[in-house]
Amino acid sequence: MSTFRRPRELPGASLFFHAGGLAALSAAGLCLSALPSLAQESAEGATELPPVNVVTTTPKAKAAAVKKTAPLSPSGAPQQAAVEAASEAGLPAPGTRSGSLGVPTAAEATADIERTPGAVEVVPDTAYKASTPAVTIKDALDYVPGVFVQPKWGEDSRLSIRGSGLSRNFHLRGIQLFMDGIPINTADGYGDFQEIDPTAYRYIEVFKGANALRFGANALGGAINFVMATGYDADLFGARVDAGSFGFHKLAASSGGVSGPVDYFMAGTWQEQDGFRDHSDGESVRGSLNVGYRLTEAIETRFYLNANDVDQRIPGSVTKHAALTDPRTAAAGNVLNDYQRNIDTVRIANKTTVRLQPGTVLEVGAFNVDRHLMHPIFQWLDYRYDDYGGFARITDESRIGGFANRTIAGLNIHNGTTDVRQYVNAGGHKGAQTVDAEDTSRNLSAYFENHFYVRSDVALIAGTQFLHATRERDVVFGATPGETEFNIWSPKGGMLWDVTRNWQVFGNISRSAEVPSFGESVASLDISFADVKAQRATTYEIGTRGRTEDFTWDLALYRANIDNELLCFTSNPAMGTCQVGNADETIHQGIELGFGAAVMKSMIAGGADPDKLWLTAAYTLSDFRYDDDPLWGNNEIPGAPRHFVRAELLYKHPSGLYLGPNVEWVPDAYYVDSANSLETEAYAVWGAKIGFDNGGPITAYLEGRNLSDKAYIASSSIATAADGTSALFEPGTGRAIYGGLQVRW
Repeated sequence: MSTFRRPRELPGASLFFHAGGLAALSAAGLCLSALPSLAQESAEGATELPPVNVVTTTPKAKAAAVKKTAPLSPSGAPQQAAVEAASEAGLPAPGTRSGSLGVPTAAEATADIERTPGAVEVVPDTAYKASTPAVTIKDALDYVPGVFVQPKWGEDSRLSIRGSGLSRNFHLRGIQLFMDGIPINTADGYGDFQEIDPTAYRYIEVFKGANALRFGANALGGAINFVMATGYDADLFGARVDAGSFGFHKLAASSGGVSGPVDYFMAGTWQEQDGFRDHSDGESVRGSLNVGYRLTEAIETRFYLNANDVDQRIPGSVTKHAALTDPRTAAAGNVLNDYQRNIDTVRIANKTTVRLQPGTVLEVGAFNVDRHLMHPIFQWLDYRYDDYGGFARITDESRIGGFANRTIAGLNIHNGTTDVRQYVNAGGHKGAQTVDAEDTSRNLSAYFENHFYVRSDVALIAGTQFLHATRERDVVFGATPGETEFNIWSPKGGMLWDVTRNWQVFGNISRSAEVPSFGESVASLDISFADVKAQRATTYEIGTRGRTEDFTWDLALYRANIDNELLCFTSNPAMGTCQVGNADETIHQGIELGFGAAVMKSMIAGGADPDKLWLTAAYTLSDFRYDDDPLWGNNEIPGAPRHFVRAELLYKHPSGLYLGPNVEWVPDAYYVDSANSLETEAYAVWGAKIGFDNGGPITAYLEGRNLSDKAYIASSSIATAADGTSALFEPGTGRAIYGGLQVRW
């Protein structure tokens, strides 16, 4: 195998931070000295809190705590019911955790997120880490209905939730990504999957659509938050090795622990791959660290550090015929000009959590992100991003007039500047400079949400968000300057009914919005980014979720009426380049169904812990279309299949052995252009896995993907109108085998 080498004309990311970010972090630190007395004063006269036991937890005890099942939701009066529910589940009550005060365990996060009257989900690392190579976001979110992930090359993917960002042919738009609440997206809205290492996280929170209230209003598709372990629920040491087809090798290690009031967790990963397609080799090194300090029983501060060095070649999109007949080929232009996407990133952050009194918790934090992008494509892009910001959130659980009430309010600031430098791409080498500009983004969002329990099991929810955003481009040469401003209110109302302890019914009506990024419409000169409007949606949603010992379900039905949706218009169909502008009116509606069921039990092993044949399935129905558009009528919006099915049938033995097949099925082709003139093809891709995981120190797996070696289209770019010559398609990976071994203690 050949080791990837990027052109190193400029140094990688450096540890310099914006003055605003440093000031915010410093202020947070300075406040800590005053917080203990504040918390003590707030707690005077209050009921004495249970003691906080800050002790080193043995790996066995940690594993047992993580595996406990949380109640579906704290039914009844939030404070008292939460205490009772947590007690029954073996969990600490909200705000009284004996572990981390500011970072819930997966079970605690599940209990909390399911107070949302809409489609949300927590994906624990046990769902993917020990049974897959856990390389891409698709590995982690494959069985979340409504989340559509299309692999492209390396760790890059095309991600959409409820049709958000379908028209973005490069980068991510329409979904906010976070690491422990620290933005992955740039301040103007772009995101990169290459900075995500699924093996580094304890669980993943998925908020669909307007249900991502606490993360701000600038995300039509919602938000995804990747949460690391802390020293309280991490193994003392863990290591894993993975290897597989197409030159794939991965090494990962982690460590966590507690010493008095201090806890820590750190994780690092090295990975390389030749890639299935020509010109798709890559190499990456990623590392994450968080250190917490428990100042008192009621105050915890936690510091975060994340760094990534990613080098990746880009094979590019090809025609439909090439994708299906010669899937390993790369686009000729990509090879000639050595297309790459290389990223160096350093993030630092602090979050401080204060329990002001029983049922009232304050969280404040600040962050700074330094990112360097070296991106030789049609031009050589050399961008430096300096993002900074902070947040404050307060949660209060109390009673009003004898009725239980829960209030959440907060403020988010996310600002940033981008030094934009573009050069001629001369056969993979940096030529003459063509663009010199600076982009500045500022975002201020405030939100308020209140849960009022009209009965012990029924809550009425009302809330609103306000977003103030500005975009300003200053140009030296090569681009068009401009500035724009947005002020957007997004109200929300809903209902949450705890039918039983483990069964919920919910509904909501919400508004959401998304501000355009600087990348919108820059591929052509006929429209300025400053002339692009924010897209806005009104969404109606109902659903239910629940669990029993042998059955779990998650069902949501939604309809979103969207004004000014940001969609793709083609400036060069042959290359698939994209100019984004506003459509008139569009409709996004669908069904999201996920379930797990014990199809059979006690086939070989009976007793209290029998063997099971477990079916896991996720089905997504997507109906996205123009609504009497002057040009496109009621055409389908391109980019997503109408039906998408992911299913797995595993035999699970109480010894820890598991094995079984899986399938990814797209039964109907979908359009890749607004004219609805060119389609992909339907496909079904089969796989299988076998492994061992009994919750002990050793796990192992062997997985086969696309075992029939089917040629299919995994992802596509979007155009206004396309034909057989349009290079819009990303071939799926052929037959591949992966295996891995993990040791922890």
